[in-house]
Amino acid sequence: MEVEKLLSDLICIESVNPPGNETGVASYLKGLFDSFGIKNEIIESGPGRGSFIAEIGEGDRRLLYLSHTDVVPVSEGWDFPPFSGKIDKGFVCGRGALDCKGLVAAEAQALINLAGNGNLGGKLIFAATADEEVGGTMGVKYLIDNFKDKISADFVINEGGEEPVCVGDGVSHFIQVGEKGICWLKLRTEGVSAHGSLPLLGDNAVTKMAAILKTLGEYRPETVLIPEVKVMLREITRLAGLKDRVTKSSIDRIIDGVGNKAFGAYLSAITRMTVSPNMVCGGSKTNIIPDNCEADIDIRVLPGQDEEYVKRELVRMAGNVEIEILRYRAPTFSTSQSDFYRLTSSTLKQFVGNVPVLPSISSGGTDSGFLRDAGIPCYGISMMTLDTDTSLAQSVHGKNERLDVASLRVKTNFLVDLARKYLVG
Repeated sequence: MEVEKLLSDLICIESVNPPGNETGVASYLKGLFDSFGIKNEIIESGPGRGSFIAEIGEGDRRLLYLSHTDVVPVSEGWDFPPFSGKIDKGFVCGRGALDCKGLVAAEAQALINLAGNGNLGGKLIFAATADEEVGGTMGVKYLIDNFKDKISADFVINEGGEEPVCVGDGVSHFIQVGEKGICWLKLRTEGVSAHGSLPLLGDNAVTKMAAILKTLGEYRPETVLIPEVKVMLREITRLAGLKDRVTKSSIDRIIDGVGNKAFGAYLSAITRMTVSPNMVCGGSKTNIIPDNCEADIDIRVLPGQDEEYVKRELVRMAGNVEIEILRYRAPTFSTSQSDFYRLTSSTLKQFVGNVPVLPSISSGGTDSGFLRDAGIPCYGISMMTLDTDTSLAQSVHGKNERLDVASLRVKTNFLVDLARKYLVG
């Protein structure tokens, strides 16, 4: 089977989370791996919430290829059916093509290819897990808590790398070595209800919240330069032909000088805490002054910025507002000064050419955070083609998601070669 056909089949199996139904994907993978005689199993954390694990090879060294099988919901306005898996004009089209069934397909194909050639000097594990899109507690977290030995490895390849980007005269590629922390919280304001025709008799909780949200929208967080980001920015500055030294005060000038809006937004996000009010709910009827209002805020933090830091900043900005932390996960990192990173980087360069391969961190979160917390180094990859059409990256969690076949094939070959080098070489 060609890897693009495998991806097409995976897209056709709807595994939108919530509710997930990832066992459908796991069952497909089980049938495929059974046909090649590859040891595998499905582990369910709940009805329909199956994660798939397979392995080949024997030996002391262990390498884990990780990916997730759930996808986010779709909206209206697609140019093609989102679960068609259509292969058209060099692209595989549909929800999950980039996030993250493309990686599922490439990792599965790599194991199949390697199983046919045999002679691995270590164990290669493939885990296609449930629930990443809503936190991973029923996927990777469940496996770590209950079946850690099945997915423990010397290091892990997962999703998370920034998409290739044009800087200066060439293309730069990235390997994710860490990710920002997540702090989701709820703000509450209270007031006094009254008839909507007599606003002076009430105390409007919605207008209180509106003032707070305006303040949050105008918030200018402090700039933070962690070492991994500083290394990347120095190379980006050089490639862009900019003269600035990389300092806290020069970051925004450098971002403007790069001249790439999407990449600039990413650089901004990984050099400061971000605050995004994304859901607001208040009031019960048009003619009743609301006595309560709630807002859900998505905050992403860098090292040194924990829950208490977030609360202090919000109180400083918004004053006396009720704050409830809904979810918190600290930032996680794996060093780029390791043999695992150097092997991943040198192998990637063989497939993308003599271009920069730089360490990066994710502005969002992945399942790698759970594994790093368990002491397992993780490195994230993304597309590996020289096609830097920004509309591809923008289709992640958006409309018309698709992945070019060339990138899918390169990624598969990269995974095969990396496993051979680490487990045989």
